[in-house]
Amino acid sequence: MQTAAKPRKTPRQARSQVTVEAILETTARVLGQRGYAGTNTNRVAELAGVSVGSIYQYFPNKTALVAALHERHVRQLNEEIERGLAASRETGLAGQVRALVGALVAAHRLEPELHRVLEREFPFLELPYAESEASQAMHARICALLAAHRDEVAVADLELAGHMVLNMIESLVHAAVLEPPPGIAPARLEGAIADALLGYLSYRPAGAA
Repeated sequence: MQTAAKPRKTPRQARSQVTVEAILETTARVLGQRGYAGTNTNRVAELAGVSVGSIYQYFPNKTALVAALHERHVRQLNEEIERGLAASRETGLAGQVRALVGALVAAHRLEPELHRVLEREFPFLELPYAESEASQAMHARICALLAAHRDEVAVADLELAGHMVLNMIESLVHAAVLEPPPGIAPARLEGAIADALLGYLSYRPAGAA
């Protein structure tokens, strides 16, 4: 898989952080409207009110810029997960999984056009898991949720279960939000996603102890 270049450096000072955030916000808007091929650094710089040199100070090329945007997107999903789980009054594994699904669905509905571009061109824009702190954080959060309800999880290997849940929920939520099947209410889709995850987590093969 071809992967995107990494940013040149991480902004440390408050002013630099504001500049980078403005660049990423503008990139998200342009990318959502024009797609990857139609996004260029000159247009981003113009709309963000910065020089092209300011963009290249942090990002060596357009690919690195969009990769950083994707990483930011995953961090935002992590924040939505935390908020959703903290606000949920549901208890037990089933309740927490339903809260997790609801939080991710809500997050993906915030910028649907951007999500469509990131999903469509995901294989090209994705940072490898080993280089993506945000993806690792999401995996760790899901593993922590499963560990907190260990007695309800039938899968012996929690690391494996976390990996499976992460990939299942990303795929199913993307499909539910970006290409929802006609005639099925969103609440039913959310419930079906949670049921699928819980079915995997609670499945015990015949003859298993």
